[in-house]
Amino acid sequence: VQLQASGGGLVQPGGSLRLSCAASGRTFSGYVVVGWFRQALGKEREFVAAIRWRDYRKVYADSVKGRFTISRDNTKNTIDLQINSLRAEDTAVYYCAARFSEVAATTSFFSRPNTYDTWGQGTLVTVSS
Repeated sequence: VQLQASGGGLVQPGGSLRLSCAASGRTFSGYVVVGWFRQALGKEREFVAAIRWRDYRKVYADSVKGRFTISRDNTKNTIDLQINSLRAEDTAVYYCAARFSEVAATTSFFSRPNTYDTWGQGTLVTVSS
C-alpha cells in the first residue's frame, strides 16, 4: 500500500490550496483513519488534522482550526485538506498518513504519529509573497 499526497505549491499569504491524499493498493473505507501532518524546516513533525472514513469524525490541531478543513471524496476515494488564509508559518512539507487497522482508534489517538501504519512522501506548501 502506498499513499500519494498532492496539491502543494507556492501561494501568497492569504491564499488557499487543496491537498489530496490517495491510496494505491487499498481503498479508504470502514474504520480507516487518515491524517495530515506537516514538518517545517528545522522543526518537528506536527499533527494538522485527521478524519475517520466511516463516520466522518474529525480532529484538528488548534493552530489550524477555522482555516483548514479535512474531508473525504467518495468518488475519488481520497482525503482532501482544504487550507485557507495561508500564513508564512504554514510553510512546510505536508504528509498524509493512514491507519488501515481493522481495530478502530479513538479520536484521542488521531493526533499521534504512531497511530498510523502507512505514510506518504509529502507535498511541499510554500507561503510567500
